[in-house]
Amino acid sequence: MTSGSDRTPARAPRIITSLQNDHVKFVRSLRMRKVRRETGQFFVEGATVLITARDRGWTPRTLIYAATDKQSPATRGLVAWALDAGAECLEVSEAVMAKIASKENPQNVMAVFDQRWAPLPEAGAEPADGAWVVLEEVRDPGNLGTIIRTADAVGARGVILAGQSCDPYSPEAGRATMGSIFSVPIARTERARMLDVMRAWPGDVVGTHLAATQDFRGTYRGPTMLVMGAEGAGLSRELAAACNRLVKIPMTGSLDSLNLAIATALALYQIRGPHLRI
Repeated sequence: MTSGSDRTPARAPRIITSLQNDHVKFVRSLRMRKVRRETGQFFVEGATVLITARDRGWTPRTLIYAATDKQSPATRGLVAWALDAGAECLEVSEAVMAKIASKENPQNVMAVFDQRWAPLPEAGAEPADGAWVVLEEVRDPGNLGTIIRTADAVGARGVILAGQSCDPYSPEAGRATMGSIFSVPIARTERARMLDVMRAWPGDVVGTHLAATQDFRGTYRGPTMLVMGAEGAGLSRELAAACNRLVKIPMTGSLDSLNLAIATALALYQIRGPHLRI
């Protein structure tokens, strides 16, 4: 396969009707994390998501669309974009699309892309109003995807995955981002390296913690780093100790914690609120 920098325009879509086709098998295999890790590729579904990818400057390796949808203006535009970029375009039968599309809310167009991993932020190069989200060993791909989408909504600088995390390029996480996977830089690192970055951070490093006594509804010194722990377990002692502020979301009900994605959204909007306008 070619890289995005040396592709030449493809001639025309290939028609595929066999379920045993190697391309079909490969796209299906990208549902497995092992294959995504080995190839550095992933796939997403839906014309709206792919239009976002196009508008953000991403180029697919392969675009797959259902023959029954080839006259759709959105699909025709995406095929023209992919062919012009040198991507391989596959026009597949209804049976083939049903085989490779998601079982829930199946789409008529999908594409395979190269993953992108951002470098860790450099403390001295961050703008004063910048904000990063650090997620320590997040396990739920739906939560991860929703957080990436929220980070996009508030204009966060990116998301850092610290330690062992679920895969942001899984179909489940990608679907939950609603296209923000193409807009939000995502970095990953080991916990020890994350601690170094946190300790050198020039602004507030804010962790949410059940033992905190400070209300999260305060003001923050930027650039801000919001550090969130795993579902259930919360922040590790090491990352909590590296935060210069620990805050808590007050609740009056019987529960003592919120869903990770919701808690992250509340904190992010508090941090980024002064910089957001209608």
